[in-house]
Amino acid sequence: MILIYLIVILLAGAFLAWITGNMSRLLPRIISLTALSIDLIIIISYLVLSAPVNNKWMVDIHYEWIPQFGIGIHLAMDGLSVLMLILTFFLGIVSVLISWKEINTKVGFFHFNLLLILAGIVGVFLSLDLFMFYFFWELMLVPMYFLIGIWGHENRTKAAYKFFLYTQASGLLMFISILALYFVHGNSTGIYTFDYLQILGTHMSASTAMLIMSGFLAAFLVKLPVVPLHNWLPDAHSEAPTAGSLILAALLLKTGAYGLLRFIVPLFPEASVTFAPIGMALGVIGILYGAKLAFAQTDLKRMIAYTSVSHMGFVMLGIFSFNELAYQGVVMQMIAHGISTGALFIIAGQLSERIHTRDITKMGGLWGKAPFMGAIGLIFSMASLGLPGLGNFIAELLILIGAFKANVWMACFACTGLIAATLYSLRIMQKVFFGTENTKWEMKDLSIREKMVSLSLVLIIFGLGLFPQPVFDIAGPALLKTLENHTDKTIQLNEAQKSKTDLNTKLYFFNKIN
Repeated sequence: MILIYLIVILLAGAFLAWITGNMSRLLPRIISLTALSIDLIIIISYLVLSAPVNNKWMVDIHYEWIPQFGIGIHLAMDGLSVLMLILTFFLGIVSVLISWKEINTKVGFFHFNLLLILAGIVGVFLSLDLFMFYFFWELMLVPMYFLIGIWGHENRTKAAYKFFLYTQASGLLMFISILALYFVHGNSTGIYTFDYLQILGTHMSASTAMLIMSGFLAAFLVKLPVVPLHNWLPDAHSEAPTAGSLILAALLLKTGAYGLLRFIVPLFPEASVTFAPIGMALGVIGILYGAKLAFAQTDLKRMIAYTSVSHMGFVMLGIFSFNELAYQGVVMQMIAHGISTGALFIIAGQLSERIHTRDITKMGGLWGKAPFMGAIGLIFSMASLGLPGLGNFIAELLILIGAFKANVWMACFACTGLIAATLYSLRIMQKVFFGTENTKWEMKDLSIREKMVSLSLVLIIFGLGLFPQPVFDIAGPALLKTLENHTDKTIQLNEAQKSKTDLNTKLYFFNKIN
């Protein structure tokens, strides 16, 4: 029942925070912090007591819910899921702490939406029933819409609508694909079910697989996001409150990457191989185009948002390289990007709170006024450009090595993205903390609470860069299982296709002879 407890604790905390919001501003914050802390302790304790094992789920629970339609409550956790859950609960705690003073209106409803989003994210990382997966996927949408639309900045309404339309439309396409997969599997086996493990071996024609996969791809590529489906992201990031930007960049984007790893590659092995050159090309375009747009921005939050587009291009490149090194890099990138880009959004929020602008042309010379903030900004700017010793370097190095094995030219083009990352990362430091002081700002350095949050993120990004092996050990069995399933199914499909071709050839010559 541990997996159900993780979700129920967040849902209970959400409603309790909303109810107590009318009594006190402090109670919802304490309730949110407590719920997330309990979940983090539970998942870390379980990981310590039960290490991931090859080809086995660490936890796998399955209950019938609506058996006549083949819908069940099927939750399971492996090494990949557990890493994503730890990231979710930790950054959830960080999001509560950074919004402690920033959010002062409708505090109870704010924390209700915050915990509801996190419950949806946890459900996405755990669901092995496609109907439940879609339910949790959509559960993330509405509270994030409220988070942007109520507590966002000047153009929050437009940004919230844009986010809602992009994600809702792509989610509906995925739902159509889920239904199509349900009926295709039912017609071929006589068993109508949404269960992932049963649908996993569904046989279908190449054209059918490509068509069904397209619906899943639409949802995952919009959420990742991949160019040209990224237009919602800069607006949502720049208008969201700091906690909203943190959750968007560090967690919601990762649900798209997780979907590609968990569903696209195993469910559609042959179709994903066919799509791989396009997928890798989209990844490279995202790396370079995102970097170019990041360098061109004057709004600090929009600049950081476009760096996410660039970094998620590496994820796209690695996933469609189909080898272990690239997949290890993808998992590390998901975690390191969540920490480093999340930290940059926190710094942007702290600056906006102090000087009431995000325009970098009005900043400059702020290191002298806030040296601790400047030092933290320097560390995470260096992480963003891939400095050795930090987690992002390990991630991008492994992805590029894996990509070289799959496609040398794509990997070569992707390498130029590292140079572009250096340019926009150094521009952040030059325009914000160094250079000429364009305005005489009066501002305080980080408070004790803000320093604690920043130092915890610094320790993690250094830990990932200097000691990455624990992450690989935890995620390794899940990644190998994904690759083995993908390889086995591709071989089976190729052999079946070869046998069919041989049979057709024999029939052709037989008819000719007769």
